[in-house]
Amino acid sequence: MNTVVGSGTLLTFPTLLAFGYSPVLANVSNTIGLVPGSVSGAYGYRAELTGQRRRALTLGVCSVLGGVLGAVLLLHLPASAFQDVVPVLIGLALVLVIAQPRVGAWAARRRETKGTAEREAGGPLLWFGVFATGVYGGYFGAAQGVLLLAMLGIAFTDPLQRINAVKNILAGLVNGVAAILFIILSHVSWTAAGLIALGSVLGGQIGARVGRKLPPAVLRGVIVCVGVAAIVKLLA
Repeated sequence: MNTVVGSGTLLTFPTLLAFGYSPVLANVSNTIGLVPGSVSGAYGYRAELTGQRRRALTLGVCSVLGGVLGAVLLLHLPASAFQDVVPVLIGLALVLVIAQPRVGAWAARRRETKGTAEREAGGPLLWFGVFATGVYGGYFGAAQGVLLLAMLGIAFTDPLQRINAVKNILAGLVNGVAAILFIILSHVSWTAAGLIALGSVLGGQIGARVGRKLPPAVLRGVIVCVGVAAIVKLLA
């Protein structure tokens, strides 16, 4: 799901809550576990990354800086603040997941109209958007892939699969730098992180190979149901 659409955290995070993990511990362990899956998904899309080195490097710096800030906020703000804000973030993520087809259709029409590639790495507005998404991803992370797809689809006229390949790199960098800080500075459930890592590596390869064929409506329906369940769990 992360490789193809994004929002995989809306499945793994509620699962950890259901098994009794505290919200912060679940988020930390989930972020660490998803890093190998990000690498796996990026490798699966390596062909689509051809010719995008400058774009990936420039936007990657923005993602890394945002991911560091988001992770620092998670570690320094009270755990109660995270528990209070996460239902709102999940709700926002669900809205983005539902709205993504419309944004994607608009971006596709824009690509057809313009027909030519724009500046390779975007501009200051896109850089700030990628940085802000990195902050969000380092703090919680659900649906950061949807946010990135929307912004990159608006900024560039490349085919969607090339944009998705860059999205996987940027989300992976955010998860990676946040994971490093969490390992050094926070408590981790290595059992949960290890199981998620195993599943995310396999899922990254499956997503890169066959995920394009899955009905998007089915994926979004599952995401919305699980996200609502997570909100109920957190507010209970």
